[in-house]
Amino acid sequence: MITHPIKPVYDKDSRVLILGSFPSVKSREEGFFYGHPRNRFWKVTSSVFGEELPLTTSEKKAFLIRNHIALWDVIGSCEITGSSDSSIRNVKVNDISKILKTADIKAIYLNGGKAYQLYQKYLFPSVRREGILLPSTSPANAAWNLERLTGIWKMIRE
Repeated sequence: MITHPIKPVYDKDSRVLILGSFPSVKSREEGFFYGHPRNRFWKVTSSVFGEELPLTTSEKKAFLIRNHIALWDVIGSCEITGSSDSSIRNVKVNDISKILKTADIKAIYLNGGKAYQLYQKYLFPSVRREGILLPSTSPANAAWNLERLTGIWKMIRE
């Protein structure tokens, strides 16, 4: 069983909550979200907001706060082989209620199918807030190039 090692990023001004599934091996090593250099999360979101690509953890946190984005994952702990979402077993979810109580979240977005599936199964019944599926920024989602991802991810600004 692996416990999620990264604290959520949010403040009272967060308006959008983006949830992934569970941090990759690289993200767990780095101690921050979307740490794999081939994951396109930071490229997509910085492009959506017309900003420079944040490189350091502090730049990434500042980017999220400045753009009113809360960021966390659905899973709090699980069994997982490497970074493969398809290998995830024995899920215990994160309690997102503290984010929802602190911030006036207007929309909840799920980064990829596994995050969406787990949100629907475990969090929606208690939260009662619709989650919006976005295509995964993972390099494993090769069907979506950077331009297509950025085009659909623009909805997080609206």
